[in-house]
This record gives sequence, C-alpha cells and structure tokens, in this order.
Amino acid sequence: MKISSKRAAQQADPPMPVAVKSRATLTMVAQKAGVSPSTVSRILNGTAQVSEEKQALVKAVIEELGFRPDPAARSLAGGRTMSIGVLTQFIDSPYYGEALRGIEDELHKANYVPLFVSGHWNEAEEKNRLFMLQERKVDGIIVLTGKLADDTLIEMAAHIPVVVTGRRLSGPGLFSIDFDNSEGASLAVRHLHALGHRRVAFISGPLDHPDAAERLQGYKEEVRLKGMDIDEELVVVSDYQEAGGFRAMNTLLSARVQFTAVIAANDQMAYGARLALHRSGLRVPEDVSLIGFDDLPHSAFTLPPLTSVRQSVYEIGASAAKAMFDLLNKKNPPSRLVEAELVVRESTRINRR
Repeated sequence: MKISSKRAAQQADPPMPVAVKSRATLTMVAQKAGVSPSTVSRILNGTAQVSEEKQALVKAVIEELGFRPDPAARSLAGGRTMSIGVLTQFIDSPYYGEALRGIEDELHKANYVPLFVSGHWNEAEEKNRLFMLQERKVDGIIVLTGKLADDTLIEMAAHIPVVVTGRRLSGPGLFSIDFDNSEGASLAVRHLHALGHRRVAFISGPLDHPDAAERLQGYKEEVRLKGMDIDEELVVVSDYQEAGGFRAMNTLLSARVQFTAVIAANDQMAYGARLALHRSGLRVPEDVSLIGFDDLPHSAFTLPPLTSVRQSVYEIGASAAKAMFDLLNKKNPPSRLVEAELVVRESTRINRR
C-alpha cells in the first residue's frame, strides 16, 4: 500500500533536540579568571584600577567563553545608557571621518556605542542635534569643533559631560582638546623659506572658523619674521573643500600673482589646488611647491605625495573618547594641546627661480 509523504513524515522518528550551549555569565568569567565579578565589570567599563596583565587575562577569558555583556542590564545597574553622542560637522568628510574612527575604536573597547550626528557648520543646526542627543539620554557628548558659542558648551556641561575639540575651553564637566594651528602654519613657512622661496601664497579656510583664522595668523607672522614678501594678493580665502582649493588657485593664477610656493590650510584644498595647477600646465614641485595641512591618509598617495602639517586626527578622536571616560569617572583628564609636525614629501623642493 502506498503511503503519502505527509503520513510518512508523521510516522518518522521525531528529530533529536539540539543541544543549546548555555550563555556565559559574568560570574563564570570571574571564577575562571580568579577575580571578583565587580572587577570584571569595572574592566568592561574601562574603570578598573588593576594591572595590565590582569586586564589582559580577564579579556582573554571573556574571549574564550564568548561572554557578551547585556547592555540593558548594565544600563540599569550603572544608571548609564552606555552610549556617547558625537556631534561632527560632515559625516562624509575625510577629516572628520578619521576622528570618528578614533572615537568609535576607543568606545568599542569599553562596550560603549557612539551616536553620530552632523551640524554642517551651522550653529542653529548644531544646537538642534545636541538637543536630540540629550533626549536620547546619552552619557556624554563629544563635539568636534563647530560654531557653538563657548557659553552654550559651558551651560550644557553643567548637565552632561562634554568634550570639545578645536578650541581651548574649561569648566566643570567640560574638557577641550586643541591643536597648535598657528605653529603648524609657521612650520610650513619655515620649510619653504629654507628651500629658498620668498613669495608664498596661502589658501585660507573660512575665517569664521577659529582654526582657519589661527593658521592664517601663523602664516602672516612667520612671513614677517623671515622678511619674506608680504602681499595681500597672495592670500585667498576659501572653504576647506577640494573644489574651493581649485577655485582659489585659479583666482591666484588669473590675477597673475607671482609666487613659487603655496600653502593650503587643509589637505582637501591642496588636492584641488594641485588639479588647478595641472590644468594650467604647471608642475608640482618643479614649477610650484605645495604644502597641505592635516596630513590625511590619502596625502601620502597623491602624485606627488603631499608635504603636509600633521595633526593626527585619529588620535584627536581617540583622545576625546578617553577624556570622556575620565569625566564619566569623575577624573580630571590630562591637559592636551596637540603639537604640530611637518611631514616632508615630494611636493616641495628648492626654489630654482
């Protein structure tokens, strides 16, 4: 007699139950590592005052057992959401992207989650984004430069820990990380002066950005100190974008201003300036030496590789996250002014004119 497939399936032996591996617990990690559960918890939160060897042992056990903390439970236990708000300016910017990567890497080590929002260099938009982050009960906020007034940041820090980059500011619950922009521009001028350049053009960022104003000031002061040619026509204000650097260089060329070298106030504008020179039949560095600012990762791979004033944007982001953990744990972060460094590559050479 023919048995239907449905009936055959009913008569078949029932499937064997699959063994489910029990989830590792914090107590299991503590027992295996020979420490208390509270020590494991503090290591996970980045607040443990134990040796690096013990931390490494606990982290190895966590990896071995496949332990994954329960964010909801940790939040309830510690009164934290395990999230940090991050106000950047442009989420797709190669400059801010490096800083965001540094922040994310540091937060990940302590099992924190970043919430990224963009302010687009608009004060009203920045305030709106910060309000959104506070509504989501983040544990702290990192502000990457921006146009917010100092008073706004000081007032916000009275309610939630704040770390801000790109300015020098202090107050309760507030920490700032700044870069020596003026000295960075001075280093670029000194390098070109040592190579025999006397007429050096400068492509500035928007002067309502404090870092742009400081870089222009450093350029002007060093040009005066070195006795180089001072000419207002050598300075063009632009917008920190590649297209802005392209337009600024074309402005210099169409005005027939004489120069043998150019400093761009960021690498992105240097990329645009390099293209404008190429389109005009001018070679870098044979005809014009070129220096950028920020030393973005791509700058080592341009043609020719770009000489640039280095500020480790990744490290600034990582330092901002570390400072946030100090504030959350009621510690005073170490003061931080990031020093400038000139990375010399093939886009500058001795002036032979």
